Amino acid sequence: MLLDPETLKHDLDRLEEIEKATLRLVTQAIYDYRETALEIFHQEGDLAADISEDITREALDRLGMPRIDQRLFGKVDYKRACYVFHPDYALKQALFVDSKAEKVGGQGTATLQLSQLSMAVKQTRSGQTVNIQGKMPTVITLRGEKYLTTTLFVKYNYDKEGGVHILKSIIVAAVPNGMLQDRYNPIPEDTIWTAGRNAPSLGEEFRVRLSFSRLKHKAAWRVQTIPMPPEPFYWSS
Repeated sequence: MLLDPETLKHDLDRLEEIEKATLRLVTQAIYDYRETALEIFHQEGDLAADISEDITREALDRLGMPRIDQRLFGKVDYKRACYVFHPDYALKQALFVDSKAEKVGGQGTATLQLSQLSMAVKQTRSGQTVNIQGKMPTVITLRGEKYLTTTLFVKYNYDKEGGVHILKSIIVAAVPNGMLQDRYNPIPEDTIWTAGRNAPSLGEEFRVRLSFSRLKHKAAWRVQTIPMPPEPFYWSS
């Protein structure tokens, strides 16, 4: 009855279809909540990162999804075990949605940790080739059941005027599952990553930046930019 997510390694187009459908769901939830998000950023005096986490959680909880009573673990703000339904199949999914907030000058990237990735990071840093495997599995097994790992990021881009946060836009991006490695980052010279904000000399944990422009060049639909009202939103395909 349920599709075994392990079989998706032999059907990458279907895997991309699942990630695209998930991105549509999350993008719709954030879009429906954008006016409230604008107000919250303006009124709240908390750190922008804390505000963004609250908004994402509230937006997704309000929309709802076919949840499974299974706890997920990981360094991600929003975690849900849920079903994905399609006319031709259904499967169990481990959905991870992380939130970032940064001033508009940094809106081109999102900083990630290896614990948030199932892909390997292949890139060149300071003239050295890097190939480091992400720590998240492509498929998670819990209580004997398999869940497809799907990771999305919501990036809140804001300015600060007179001590007040002004939300300018929201980017929702779908990071490819590790099974799609050869499509999105086969070699260091063909990558969706840029150097992260960690200092190896200080023993800091490896971080990497997801480049929205590079990811969008690979698949335009994977990066959706939601403007603030009254500007309309158009799905990038």
